[in-house]
Amino acid sequence: MGVKPHIQKTIFLVWLLLVPAGMWFTYQAYPPQFSGNWLKLLAFLVLTVLVAAMPIVINNTPIFLIQWVALATFLTFGLFVEIVITQIAVVALMIKLRLPKEQLFRLPLNLIMFFIVSFVSGAVYYSLGGETSPHLASDAKSLWLAILYSVLYYFVNEVLVSFSLYYIYKSKESYFGKDFIVETVTTLITLPIGIVLYILYNQVGLLSVLFVGVPFVGLSLIFQLYYSSQKINHYLQGAAEIGHQMAERLRVDDVINLFIQKLGEMLPVDYAYIFEVTGDELKLNRRVESGKGICMDMPPIRKGEGICGLVWDKQKAQIFSSKKDWRQKTKGYLPGDIEAILCVPIIRNKKVIGIILLASRTKRAYEKYQLTIVDILCSYFAVAMENAKHYERTKNQSERCALTNLYNYRYFEELLNNEFERLTRFEHRMLSLIILDIDHFKSINDTYGHQSGNEILADIANRISKLVAVRGTVARYGGEEFVVLLPDVSKAEAYQIAEQIRQSIANWPFILYQALDQEQKKIQVKVTVSIGVATAPEDAEDSLSLIRHADRALYVGAKRAGRNRVAEYSSS
Repeated sequence: MGVKPHIQKTIFLVWLLLVPAGMWFTYQAYPPQFSGNWLKLLAFLVLTVLVAAMPIVINNTPIFLIQWVALATFLTFGLFVEIVITQIAVVALMIKLRLPKEQLFRLPLNLIMFFIVSFVSGAVYYSLGGETSPHLASDAKSLWLAILYSVLYYFVNEVLVSFSLYYIYKSKESYFGKDFIVETVTTLITLPIGIVLYILYNQVGLLSVLFVGVPFVGLSLIFQLYYSSQKINHYLQGAAEIGHQMAERLRVDDVINLFIQKLGEMLPVDYAYIFEVTGDELKLNRRVESGKGICMDMPPIRKGEGICGLVWDKQKAQIFSSKKDWRQKTKGYLPGDIEAILCVPIIRNKKVIGIILLASRTKRAYEKYQLTIVDILCSYFAVAMENAKHYERTKNQSERCALTNLYNYRYFEELLNNEFERLTRFEHRMLSLIILDIDHFKSINDTYGHQSGNEILADIANRISKLVAVRGTVARYGGEEFVVLLPDVSKAEAYQIAEQIRQSIANWPFILYQALDQEQKKIQVKVTVSIGVATAPEDAEDSLSLIRHADRALYVGAKRAGRNRVAEYSSS
């Protein structure tokens, strides 16, 4: 939740005008109740700071339970001392949180809130006849006034918190949610501890701080360790699930997209870069900034260069909390607003095959356990990538002609059926088919050899692919036959494309490098093709009819008419 700059400035100004003057007034109106025993005062201060710096985490919500310590401090030393100690505890807490520059306003905001809470609660307590003293009698009236002070302290605090959420942070969520219930219950549970601490202090003195404070701080540590273990287990379970999802993806792009998406959901990621080891260089494979894919225009990185090069060289992950930690190591390919960086090698069979770099605009965005989680995910990612590449190679081999790298007959037949179904569902307006056959190809093989014939087939495939480009799909249909499928292309347009193909073959001779010439010289060979064109639905009502009619145009309209020409199907 962002807070506008003018509101932040107002918060600083209110603190400057309210808190120092308010503390001076409190000192004058309610002077401190202690006789110079600074050691006891220091003990309460240390306890308050420890409790503030070690919140109990419940349901992923940190609960800062200093109210019970504030109660004991107030009853023992008076309002002024309680305000001073609480203010110091808030400063200690904010230092522990390491607030980024844009959130520094939270320090004066919390100081203001705690001052108001302490002052209002204490002033009401005194106005009702309550007294504060290290040796105040623990009678029923004092006890009820202490409870009233605690209730008022909690109530004023909640009012100020709700005010800050709605009017400063502009939150639209309901305040009376699960977090509110958790904080209320934990406050009610811990309030008696403050009264016990005060009563025990009257009986045994300074030892009471140890008797009450040490168990509470120990309990906070146990809760923190438990929460940390729960959080790590949650991440581990999430990593395993992501690993299964990546293993199910069969395309390389799908694996990479899922990997980056899930990392962005698990971690604060503003920038993500995946590099692939190619020879002795790292080449950028994927670049995502602010959730959007960016053109991959980064120069290759060598081993030892920049952060990624160092991680590649050392085969060890690196984590940086802020820009000052890494700016001397970068090669300049990172945006200027990056602060925290997490860089992990992608290792397969004890060999680095890639590097992933995650970055955030926020300082200290990543923790060490998150580095471990990303390392585990990289292992899953490496396996999934290898499987996807193997699948794509296998699929490519089964669908493409090894000589021309065009799609083969089996793939084309399935594609034709699918495109025809789309035509029947009116997803296409028309569907054109071009079939071409090389004229006198047998004589070429007999004259120059089959190797030269293969060169011509590969060259023709290349010329057709360049001319058709993204307008359609080119496939090798048979020995010396090729087909071009053109969705949403009319017969007239298909005829023009076929004519362009014919001219590109007939007008530019082929250079044979493997000709059966004794001197192994380059030989120029002229080649022509005959082409047939048919279009659905005007020429055919099904896929087989479309092929048959285009083939008929080829042999009847082109071959029999003298070859080296284009013919379109005609039912007449």
